[in-house]
Amino acid sequence: MIKYLFRRRSLMTPSYAEMIIIYLVLGLWALVVLFPLYWVVTTSFKLPIDVNTGPFYLPGIDYQPSLHAWHYILVGDLSNDTKRNFMNTLIVAPTSASLALLLGTGAAYGLTRFQYRPRLGAILSFIICLILAIFAITLGAPWQAAVGGALLLFLVLLQTIGKRFKRALANKDIAFWLISQRMLPPVAVVIPIYVLFQRLGLLDTHIALIITYLATNLPIVVWLMRDYFLTIPLELEECAAIDGASRYRTFISIVLPLAGPGLVATFLLVLVFAWNEYLLALFLSGARSQTMPLTVAAQNATRGPQWWYMSVLILIMIVPVIGMAIALERYIARGLLVGAIKG
Repeated sequence: MIKYLFRRRSLMTPSYAEMIIIYLVLGLWALVVLFPLYWVVTTSFKLPIDVNTGPFYLPGIDYQPSLHAWHYILVGDLSNDTKRNFMNTLIVAPTSASLALLLGTGAAYGLTRFQYRPRLGAILSFIICLILAIFAITLGAPWQAAVGGALLLFLVLLQTIGKRFKRALANKDIAFWLISQRMLPPVAVVIPIYVLFQRLGLLDTHIALIITYLATNLPIVVWLMRDYFLTIPLELEECAAIDGASRYRTFISIVLPLAGPGLVATFLLVLVFAWNEYLLALFLSGARSQTMPLTVAAQNATRGPQWWYMSVLILIMIVPVIGMAIALERYIARGLLVGAIKG
C-alpha cells in the first residue's frame, strides 16, 4: 500500500529533470511568441539603412538607436494623420464593442432564461417580403409604398402559407444562426454594405464603422455570454424572485455581477476585433474616419514597406490594448473559461 502511494505521488509530482524540460520548452515557446514584439520595438529605433542592411537585434551593439521614426510619426509630417486616425480608432472600437456587449448580453440572457419558438413559416414569409421590398425599391418604387406593400403581403402570407409550416425553431437554433453570421467572410458582404451606406450618405463617418462593427461582433458576444449565463445557477434567480425582485432587478443586481469576468473577457475580445479590423474600414472610411490599421498599411510606399514607420505605428496601436489587458488580467483569467465547466 505504501509503495503504491509513493508510486502515485511520483506520477503526480514531476521530477527535477522533467521540470527542467518543461521550463525549457515553455521558455523556448515564450521566445517564439515574444520575438515579433521585440523585433517591432527594435525596428522602431532603427534608421532606414540599419533595417535594410541586415537583421540587427542588439541596440548599441549591432546598431545605434535613433528616434528618427518616432519623431516623424509623432512630431513630423505624419503627426497630424496619426493623431486623427488614432482618435478615430479610439472612438469607433470602444463604442462599437460597448454597444455589442450591451445588446449581446441582453440577447444572451434571453436565450438562456426564456424559450422562443418562432415558426419556420413566419420566418420564410418575412424573408420573402423583405426581398420583394428591396427589389421594388431598386426598381424605383417609393420606399414607403414598398415597405407598406411588403408588410401587407407579410400579414397575408402569415395567415395562409405561414400556418402550413408548423415546424418551430428552438433557442439553440437561434444561437447557431447568430454565430453562423460571424462565419461569413466579410469580403462577401462588403460591397452591399458599401452601397447601403453610400445611399444613406454615411460613408467616411464614425457612425458607419460603429454600426458595421456592432453587427459584426454582436454574434460573438451573444454566443460567449450565452455559455457563461448557463453556468450561473438558476436557483439564485428563483430565490430573488421569491423575495420579490423583478426580472430586471435580478438581472442587474445578481446576474451581471456574477458574469463580470465573462463580460470583461468578451468586451476585450470584441474590442481587439474592432481595433484591428482592416477590410471594412478600407471600404467605409476615407480621409476623415481612417483608423490605425489603414495608417499602418499606408506605409507601404513605392520604395517598399517602411518598416521603421510601421513599427512605431504598430506600437502605438497595441500599447493601449496591452495596458487594458494587464489591468483586467484577474477578470480575463476567469472569463477565458467561459462555458468550460457546466453542471
